Amino acid sequence: MISSMTGYGKGFAANDELSIEAEIKSVNSRFLEISLKLPKYLLNKELEIKERLKSKIKRGKIYLAVTVKKGDVLEKFNEIDPDSVKYALNLLKDIKKAAKIKDKVKLSDILLFQNTLFKDDNEQANQEMDLVFQAIDESINELKKMRDAEGLELEKDLRNRLELIEDAVNFIENNANLSVINYFEKIKEKAAQLYSDFSNNTDRLNLELALLAERADVTEECVRLKSHIKLFNETLNKPEEAGRKLNFIVQEMNREANTINSKSISSEISHKGILIKEEIEKIREQIQNIE
Repeated sequence: MISSMTGYGKGFAANDELSIEAEIKSVNSRFLEISLKLPKYLLNKELEIKERLKSKIKRGKIYLAVTVKKGDVLEKFNEIDPDSVKYALNLLKDIKKAAKIKDKVKLSDILLFQNTLFKDDNEQANQEMDLVFQAIDESINELKKMRDAEGLELEKDLRNRLELIEDAVNFIENNANLSVINYFEKIKEKAAQLYSDFSNNTDRLNLELALLAERADVTEECVRLKSHIKLFNETLNKPEEAGRKLNFIVQEMNREANTINSKSISSEISHKGILIKEEIEKIREQIQNIE
């Protein structure tokens, strides 16, 4: 089954201290493009998160936002390291004593050591990544469900359009030779009106008929077009990066349809050729949304 490239998903994870929400959405793109919106202390995990997304999604422009709450506070601030605070306070007291300063130690004095007062960002991030990935994975699963559901509808539409094209090709195959004969008869009637000795040139007539039949022969194009239709259907059953392959197949289908139209000498066949072109164009638009 094929998958669409558009979708949306949301995932949640929580423990006694934290609640994490991951929100992901995707739109069409020729390649895989990832944009992240993360809490500050998770920025050093950006590459790790991107690699996780790449392992699960192959194509599309992906937007992922992760929010972290501690209680009712959005995002999580660094936690104080009590041992570091005590160390800073004792150090300031020792400095005061050595310098014979009688002023009391103030909070502003302690904050001069703020680079050492808080627990390391990386340590916090490492402790919480399992929870973050749990939320991200859940959001990806929801995204893929939506993409698969839309892909199923796309597949139905594409197969219906392929049937219309195949019916038109069958009509062209069955009527191409007859259209050449009818066209030739019309030309012969008009020529007979202009040239009284026309009936005596049987060999020349047969040669012209043979040349006309050769120029208007679309047998090879019909065979190739039906082969492309078969390959298209087979590719729909193998969803691994189907979008790129289907796009190539449609290009080849369009090439054969153009040749059939250029060779057509019958209005009925021309109409069928136009129908084929229209359906191919609709298919081309649809497959731009396939992963």
